[in-house]
Amino acid sequence: MIPVGEFRNLGTEQNSKLRVLKPWWDVFSEYLCIAMLMLGVFGCTLQLTQDKIACLPSPFTSPTPEAIDCSYIRTYRENVTAQYTLVTPGNPIIQEVFGRKNNLDIHQYVFVNHYCYERFVHWFAKYFPYLVVIHTMIFMVASSFWFKFPGTSSKIDLFVTILGKCFDSPWTTRALSEVSEERGEEKLVSWRRNTMSKDSTEQRPDEEEAGGLLMRSSSVKSNPEKKSPEPQSSPSLLDKKEGEQAKALFEKVKKLRTHVEEADILYHMYVLQTSLKVFKFLLIIVYTAVLVPNIQIVVRCYVPPELTGFDIYCCNHNKAHLFSKLAYCYICFVGVYGILCIYTLYWLFHRPLKEYSFDQVRLETGINDIPDVKNDFAFLLHLVDQYDALYSKRFAVFLSEVSESRLHQLNLNYEWTDKKLRTRLTKNSSNRLELHLLMLPGLPDTVFELTEMESLKLEQVNNVTIPHSVAKLDSLQELSLIYSPAKLQLPALNHLKEHLKVLRLAFESLEEVPVWMYILHGLEELHLSGPLTNDVYKSVTLDSLRELRSLRVLTLRSNLAKIPPGVGDVAMQLQRLCIHNESVKLQAFSSLKKLTNLVSLELVGCELERIPSAVFSLNNLQELDLKENKLSTVEEILSLQHCQRLVTLRLWHNKIAYIPDHISKLHTLETLDISWNKLRKLPSRLFYCTKLRHLDISHNQLTSLPPEVSILQGLQFFSAAFNSLETLPEELFSCKRLKTLVLGNNCLSYLSSRVSNLAQLVRLDIKGNRLESLPLEIVDCPLLRHSGLIVEDNLLDLLPADVRNKLTQS
Repeated sequence: MIPVGEFRNLGTEQNSKLRVLKPWWDVFSEYLCIAMLMLGVFGCTLQLTQDKIACLPSPFTSPTPEAIDCSYIRTYRENVTAQYTLVTPGNPIIQEVFGRKNNLDIHQYVFVNHYCYERFVHWFAKYFPYLVVIHTMIFMVASSFWFKFPGTSSKIDLFVTILGKCFDSPWTTRALSEVSEERGEEKLVSWRRNTMSKDSTEQRPDEEEAGGLLMRSSSVKSNPEKKSPEPQSSPSLLDKKEGEQAKALFEKVKKLRTHVEEADILYHMYVLQTSLKVFKFLLIIVYTAVLVPNIQIVVRCYVPPELTGFDIYCCNHNKAHLFSKLAYCYICFVGVYGILCIYTLYWLFHRPLKEYSFDQVRLETGINDIPDVKNDFAFLLHLVDQYDALYSKRFAVFLSEVSESRLHQLNLNYEWTDKKLRTRLTKNSSNRLELHLLMLPGLPDTVFELTEMESLKLEQVNNVTIPHSVAKLDSLQELSLIYSPAKLQLPALNHLKEHLKVLRLAFESLEEVPVWMYILHGLEELHLSGPLTNDVYKSVTLDSLRELRSLRVLTLRSNLAKIPPGVGDVAMQLQRLCIHNESVKLQAFSSLKKLTNLVSLELVGCELERIPSAVFSLNNLQELDLKENKLSTVEEILSLQHCQRLVTLRLWHNKIAYIPDHISKLHTLETLDISWNKLRKLPSRLFYCTKLRHLDISHNQLTSLPPEVSILQGLQFFSAAFNSLETLPEELFSCKRLKTLVLGNNCLSYLSSRVSNLAQLVRLDIKGNRLESLPLEIVDCPLLRHSGLIVEDNLLDLLPADVRNKLTQS
């Protein structure tokens, strides 16, 4: 005997965790299936354990056996007068049997019982209990088939597992409780503000503007006056293990959403199995209602008379009465089951189950960034709502980026203590005490405990939110956000407006440029690196810089086609402008004329073919850098004499093949860099720029140097490396103030002994030439040491020992 529980396990999911995906109609249907299964098992048990039929020979016979109705056979006395009846079409002959054997033995009765049961009992009366079991099994399998199907079971198991973990996670309880506290405090703060006078509630215009530009760190409506709870004093703090588990859950939810939301196979499978149950219900109702009358108590059976002597037997189907009642009961169960299936189809098609909105959850929890979901993800959540809407509410916490960022913040505070951060403080190129954080999931709150920090550099840090606690950093003057979009709270913005001096931003799209950048009143340096053009119109969309009243330095590393109009807003105070283009031709330089106080100008990689004429009107210009352009001629260099304060000119990394003689007009020039060009010859007039202290002509195609080089008596740095120089003019060694002389990678075969005249020489690079020896007089350069002499080792070995020892002396 098979227990009913075994049948139940065949059709239902053993794992109770799947109950969250079973709405009330599926649960009710399961109980109906159990009832129908018990009904079928009960009928099968009776069928197997009790006699099926009992037959007795009929004392009457007829040439037409169908005329004998066992249910209405009259007694012999009632029929004695009707022994001989005329045969008429409506009155068949029924005769009493005489002289036949009637003391049949038990084996004959057993044979007749089995014979009549198999031949004359209707098939529905025999197999009804088995049909009930089979149909119920089909119903059970159809109800849980999507839990077993390979294409759906993995998604369902993953969803239910993660849903349960999210429901039980301590982070869920913490996040919802914090939101509830914040909303309660908001109501209190709102009530207090409403009781104030109108004068005290009015904002200043600049505060309103800042409020409009503010990018909040959380979509939760929070009280800005609320102080952040100290990690040590908060009773609801998660321990480190719970925080890591919640962090892993966020990653699983993201992968789950990608895996489940991409298709709607679960929805279609549920519709398909429900449709199958409806079809099965209609089939059972129709054929059962038709066949139930065939379950008869008395059955007439015809047996060949040569077997027992009788041909008509009247049989009693022992379980017919009970089976008939069970059949009608079964029809009622199936009818209720079918109504539930039809209601399920109505629910499936009447409601938009492929979209799920968390509007109610957002309203209740205050977490406004919970994304709506679609397809199978939405369908599963609709099913979960039928079980308990609290599951969706708690699961939504893990769909919120704000919730995730707050968890990351908590974990970051555990990992990055103030002691650990303090060990990472170093001096940067601006001699400021800098903290550099790379590729963190967020900004630890402990950063704002380093009150001595002067520069904060965040590189590829996600979810950066600068809170009001930045006000503790009174020494903070420099902020670098390298591919780290940042959001500010209003108190933090007010603090940075007054204290921040240098801002460096690197971004991948113009939308990542923070709007709060444009209202930093105290900003002196702004360095932007990223696309500053609109992809649709290809025009510069940098907003107005009018509020940056203290800006002195502006650096733009982008792909500009023209100088942004916003530069004109700071024209009067701007002193240094650097534009590093990405091989995009820069045009329309007329706006440069407005920069009357400009001291330094860099136009790097701007595809310039000539020096822009607008440069010549910059009377205060002292430095001009035109690196990596397409300059092939600089005839207009004469106009640079109008820049009467120009001291530095860099024309390196171009295609210049010729320097005009009138370069000598640049009397104020102190630094000239024309390296990495195509110069074959230098004009002698170049050396009439008598104030030159730094001259770099390396990486050209020069074969000789003019003797007029001796005119540059103030020259301190001279580089002619990577040329084709075969000899050096003796006049070069008359430049007695030379400190650095770079002549490497040329074709020199001889170094003059007059090198000893260079009394201030500290670095001499002659490596990569054809020298066979070094002059002994090199030791007479008092400041030249072995570390400053760059030459092949074999040439040093040829020097006398005392010379080598003197060079190595410190």
